[in-house]
Amino acid sequence: MVTMKQIANRAGVSISTVSLVLNNRDIGRVSPDVAERVRAIAAELGYLTNRLASGLRTSSSRTIGFLSDEVATTPFAGRMIEGAQDAARTLGYLLLTVGINSGAKSSDREILTLRQFGVDGFIYARMFNQKTMLPQSLQGCKVVLADSTDAAEVAPSIVPDEHSIGFKATSHLIDAGCTRIAYVGTMHNMVAQPGRVSGYIDALSEHGISFDPELMINMDTGSDAAARMPAFFDKHPDVDGFFCFNDTRAWAIYTEATRRGLIIGKDIAVVGVDNHQVVAEALDPPLSTVELPHYEMGYWAVGKLASLIEGEAPDPFPRAGYPVEKVQPPPLSEQSPQIECQLRIKQSWVRPHPQR
Repeated sequence: MVTMKQIANRAGVSISTVSLVLNNRDIGRVSPDVAERVRAIAAELGYLTNRLASGLRTSSSRTIGFLSDEVATTPFAGRMIEGAQDAARTLGYLLLTVGINSGAKSSDREILTLRQFGVDGFIYARMFNQKTMLPQSLQGCKVVLADSTDAAEVAPSIVPDEHSIGFKATSHLIDAGCTRIAYVGTMHNMVAQPGRVSGYIDALSEHGISFDPELMINMDTGSDAAARMPAFFDKHPDVDGFFCFNDTRAWAIYTEATRRGLIIGKDIAVVGVDNHQVVAEALDPPLSTVELPHYEMGYWAVGKLASLIEGEAPDPFPRAGYPVEKVQPPPLSEQSPQIECQLRIKQSWVRPHPQR
């Protein structure tokens, strides 16, 4: 096996310099030219990090456990895991992903197994923004929550800025010329609901539009929305804009508008939330929607966890290669930030006719 000493001798540098470079801790400590030379020699010699030996020496395996609590059941799991994987790779960590179900004994077994393998810490990811009681099997571990907050208010976390979602979506409908904007929400007790409602109301107020509680309608599911939309349209024929809790509820708006001969993006405007890859693009015209920052939450969570493990924040963060189209993650100095979301403007919100 090729050793760091061999690489150091070949490169004419110290073993500690080689260690910094090969553990991706060289930025700001080793000149770029030297780091490039060390990596080239390591690649030429076929150097492979002995993680077991390194872990025994440093008491760190440079391995992170990514606990997916029902996240894998959603269409957004890939984005969050991808963000976490990219950050882990950049920071020199290996990401081990395990699917769990909160409260299940099997989940505790999975977590304890990862602990036995010496993972340095855990990302605990949920399928939607909610308060979470961490499993007892994580007691004493370094943990960061993604798309969830710690009910005990101990572990760091990152969630979407729900208020900004409502404010941003409603403001764009107003920019499209809408003056009678409905909110199609959820009947379920979800953290996201009050935040999005407050953003909706604040956007109306800032633009001088009176809030009408009659224009708020909460639905159980997408099918429930479809069943109740005809009566809502009958009662409020002057509504010219819809802000929907998620993209599936927007589908019900499209369906009823088509039945009435209304043209989306011309007679009425619609904005959803999720940027669901199937729904938002399958609708005709494609749905303007606020994209939840799943990639960004996964990326920040790993960076935050690395700062807890190493006792200092990775600097700089994010590093070169972070996708330019993504929202910049919050500073790692924050304990539980709310991250901005992007509005993906498509064709469902162009200026409507002045008359219906």
